[in-house]
Amino acid sequence: MAGTVIGEGVVEKKSHGLVIGAASAGTVFEWYDFYLYGSLAGFITQHFFSGVNETTGYIFALLAFAAGFAVRPFGALVFGRLGDLWGRKNTFLVTMLLMGLSTFSVGLLPGYGQIGVAAPLLLVLMRLMQGLALGGEYGGAATYVAEHAPPGRRGLYTSWIQTTATLGLFLSLVVILVVRSMTGEEIFKAWAWRIPFLVSAILLGVSLWIRLRLNESPVFQKMVEEGKTSKKPLTESFGEWSNLKVVLLALLGLTAGQAVVWYTGQFYALFFLEKMLKVDGALTNTLVAWALILGTPFFVVFGWLSDKIGRKPIILAGCLLAVLTYFPIFKALTAAANPALAHAAAAAPVVVVADRADCAFQFDPVGKTAFTSSCDIAKSALANAGITYRNQAAPVGSTAVVRVGEVEVPSFRGQGLAKADFDARKAAWTKSLTETLHQAGYPPKADPAQVNRPMVVALLFLLMLYVTMVYGPVAAALVEMFPARIRYTSMSLPYHIGNGWFGGFLPTTAFAMVAATGNIYSGLWYPIVIAAVTVLIGLFFVPEMRGANIDD
Repeated sequence: MAGTVIGEGVVEKKSHGLVIGAASAGTVFEWYDFYLYGSLAGFITQHFFSGVNETTGYIFALLAFAAGFAVRPFGALVFGRLGDLWGRKNTFLVTMLLMGLSTFSVGLLPGYGQIGVAAPLLLVLMRLMQGLALGGEYGGAATYVAEHAPPGRRGLYTSWIQTTATLGLFLSLVVILVVRSMTGEEIFKAWAWRIPFLVSAILLGVSLWIRLRLNESPVFQKMVEEGKTSKKPLTESFGEWSNLKVVLLALLGLTAGQAVVWYTGQFYALFFLEKMLKVDGALTNTLVAWALILGTPFFVVFGWLSDKIGRKPIILAGCLLAVLTYFPIFKALTAAANPALAHAAAAAPVVVVADRADCAFQFDPVGKTAFTSSCDIAKSALANAGITYRNQAAPVGSTAVVRVGEVEVPSFRGQGLAKADFDARKAAWTKSLTETLHQAGYPPKADPAQVNRPMVVALLFLLMLYVTMVYGPVAAALVEMFPARIRYTSMSLPYHIGNGWFGGFLPTTAFAMVAATGNIYSGLWYPIVIAAVTVLIGLFFVPEMRGANIDD
């Protein structure tokens, strides 16, 4: 008898291991696909948005990245409904196939130089397909694993799903680094950046083979046998106030704050190092990869801990720590990654003294607007140089001045000048400004020899720790909030609005805030405010659901 019990236990453990492994492997692949685009945004700007100026092109590349997030809630509705109607397993097989094909296609798309404006349009279309697929993937994987988990271990089991986004990002960084090192920067910039997208075809085949070995969720099978599946999951989820209220609380009191902390710690930090602090791209990827390696096990640690003390306390603690410490962490990151820049900014702060009416918001969608005012000339030069600055009002009608410490560099008015004359004068003025900045100690790029790598990794790890706190327990928390018959639909929407909209638009919004203010830290207000709101709503209105019955 004892042998039989042990044998059954071993079989059960193997079965649970397959469930977690298969669901996680497929989700890693989908996140790998999704984050390739974010990691290669600079190269995509050059190949698909070369018809506009550099700043606008980068904003467009970030908007195309955000487009994939924008449609994730719609994917959650479409595939969530299918998951509640005809099963968890079948649905996330479809989402994986859709994601894989769209990613592979990005590696084959001709650029702007070959097919003109059709290139960015096709790229955005592929991003939309990826977003729809990912919108249906997460809810299925999390629900599937949770419905297999034994009582008291739901947080632990689903936390493995939570590692997949980080592992997918890590895998994308590793593949990029390998290809870069094998081909060299020039070849990688020219065409080899496409290889990581094409490699996804291999990962797609492996992931599909693994997932095809799975059976349907036991909770869903039971509902089918008892005739308790929902006939109208969308209506039940969002047309009835009793459930819609829970959806809103899950969004505002859990996933919105979780999302901005997640994207700040794992994506914005990478963007900040490379774009704001001018750290070499390959070195940035390496430093972030080390932080991911060190931090990833804590998804499981906090998932396990949430089975002991609850989901809500850990998630809200991570949000609160982010609110309190983001500014000092990112300022310390500047000092560690680019000490020359930090020293210059402290010793010779840059101020743009200009008539506010002379300053425009420099976003040019069609590449036709000429920004020729003295303020716009000054700010565009500083933005392209990655220099943080402070704004100071000047008398109406005055010409803008860039003050670097005690040295002043007067700008010039370009209105009325012929294009050739304007370009020549701007080039000469920019050269003068650059020389002044160099004399004040501002470096054109971060010196790799001066980067305090252990400190940078430590700070990135701290940001990563916050990520694991908010993200590790959230799948179990969402699964436990909704009834089984509409769980896939109900939990997917708040998760993907939180992560797709609040989180997905973080890089674009933060960069726009930095460009508008001139302060490289001003973009942090976006995640700080949203995380603070989540702490307040979650603390007072979201119930703790640890250990709730999820079979009904």
